[in-house]
Amino acid sequence: MLTITDLSVRIAGRLLIDHASLTLPEGTKAGLVGRNGTGKSTLFKVICGDLSSETGSVSLKKNCRIGQVAQEAPGTDEPLIDIVLRADEERVALLAEAQTATDPHRIADIQTRLTDIDSHSAESRAASILSGLGFDNEAQQRPAASFSGGWRMRVALAAVLFAQPDLLLLDEPTNYLDLEGTLWLEDYVRRYPHTVIIISHDRDLLNRAVNSIVHLQQKGLSFYRGPFDQFERQRAEALTLQTKAREKMLAKRKHMEAFVERFRYKASKARQAQSRLKAIERLGNISAVVDDHVQGFAFPKPAKQPASPIIALEKASVGYTPGEPILSRLDLRIDNDDRIALLGANGNGKSTFAKLISGKLATEAGSMTRAAHLKIGYFAQHQLDDLRPADSAVEHVRKLLPDATEAQLRSRVAQMGLSTEKMDTAARDLSGGEKARLLMGLAAFDGPNLLILDEPTNHLDIDSRAALIDALNTFEGAVILISHDQHLIEATADRLWLVGDATVKSYEGDLDDYRTLILGGNSRKARARDNATGQSKADLRRAAAERRQELAPLKKKINEIETLTARLEKEIQALDTELADPSLYERDPDGATRKAKNRGEAQKRLAEAEEQWLTLSSQYEDAASGL
Repeated sequence: MLTITDLSVRIAGRLLIDHASLTLPEGTKAGLVGRNGTGKSTLFKVICGDLSSETGSVSLKKNCRIGQVAQEAPGTDEPLIDIVLRADEERVALLAEAQTATDPHRIADIQTRLTDIDSHSAESRAASILSGLGFDNEAQQRPAASFSGGWRMRVALAAVLFAQPDLLLLDEPTNYLDLEGTLWLEDYVRRYPHTVIIISHDRDLLNRAVNSIVHLQQKGLSFYRGPFDQFERQRAEALTLQTKAREKMLAKRKHMEAFVERFRYKASKARQAQSRLKAIERLGNISAVVDDHVQGFAFPKPAKQPASPIIALEKASVGYTPGEPILSRLDLRIDNDDRIALLGANGNGKSTFAKLISGKLATEAGSMTRAAHLKIGYFAQHQLDDLRPADSAVEHVRKLLPDATEAQLRSRVAQMGLSTEKMDTAARDLSGGEKARLLMGLAAFDGPNLLILDEPTNHLDIDSRAALIDALNTFEGAVILISHDQHLIEATADRLWLVGDATVKSYEGDLDDYRTLILGGNSRKARARDNATGQSKADLRRAAAERRQELAPLKKKINEIETLTARLEKEIQALDTELADPSLYERDPDGATRKAKNRGEAQKRLAEAEEQWLTLSSQYEDAASGL
């Protein structure tokens, strides 16, 4: 499907990709990961032909259709459903031609092709995609111009999904989605019939929706089979082995150099010393492990912790227009050590509730009681625009601490996770992740008792998200979290509140239960079916166990292929090392030819094994999804 050969890409004089190669078989679902700024989006531009490479090439299968989300969201008066339907250009062209065609043979060809591409179900498919991304039937008929930019980006995503390209490129697609939309997209990508490459920092998406990981690091591309968690384990093991091998090689080199230094001028040992010199040259180099440092987060400790509850709501209502509450019937309490995640689709009132708790909105009815001297820190993505563009991080902090020394100012900025070289950079020149760190640090500047975070991870890479999790788990105040990042919720929240039906109430299930609910497992139709069969949870668990037992042979075969591919990769690596020795061709030319032939055969067997692994893994995932 996709072959990248010896690719080098330079942007504004900076080398991002250096002689990288990669092959992805057809049907691969690959997550493209790497630190922010390493060149992931740039690689997408090269694949699409929008950017030229310095060296190397990108080749695709013949007539391959590439699809990616449009950079500009549609803002016309056209209904959403029509925008999505128009994304299938072949269907649109065929329908237009059908209106004017007169040749019976051509008319027959058109109708046959329309049947082949399942044209009759196009509207229902488009409506299903829009529904999964949060648009109900009424919203689908509204003009795109009536929606905000974030919602219009969902329409752009729906359009490319509906077109079903052969190669689907998704660059951080969950940034404009809520948790419900993310869960739907995760399921959609997993079942997508063609090849997908997705740039994402969402661990759960990379664990559930893809079957391989492409890692862009140190200007190179590395391919790993399996989901993200497996990639992390494999990479950690490889780095450990690389470190040990380097240490062993350096020790051997040091020993040889000591011998040479001692005996190189002694006649009786000169030949041995010369031999050692040549051996040192042949040792080559093993690169040191480079582990890029991730700046942490540090939220100041509250100066004084009030007694629980810090906030209590009784029959409260809140809205933006008098007499038209967005949320009502609010009977809730927040304690001083609570970790609460808000669930519910965008538009249900999560941000409204956050504004009520933070004091940005007042209750219309009922009451809200706050603890005395309660401090609240509030972070939301839209506040990134509130940063003063020309001021640096140090200057933002100086406004809050006018009497602080320069060292004190920089110490506070460092606690926000900004590196020394970024402290004096104007806010407008900071990356999205750096702006988010600065704004989050400013929100928590005074040591709040309650920290409200509304989508804090949109611009953070995976390692920065892990640092945020550590900071939240060590924070001594309460937290209210709104996020589409399931891993962040599961790692930090101990209470789930569901925002829906114009109110907020406790949700007794976990995220797995909520995922089932969102993907239809708890719809009225599903509940009716369960009631009709009378199956208990124990019966369902027993049936799932039996199903897993049936899948055991398939899983065993997949494990055997993984063992085979690991052995073949090791064999190829060993042959490459031998073939790289120039003296081999002089002392044993027949052996060199034989080894080159063996390498070619091993490479062929490896490619066949990888194809078989992808096929069986897809079968296993499809079967296991019913458990």
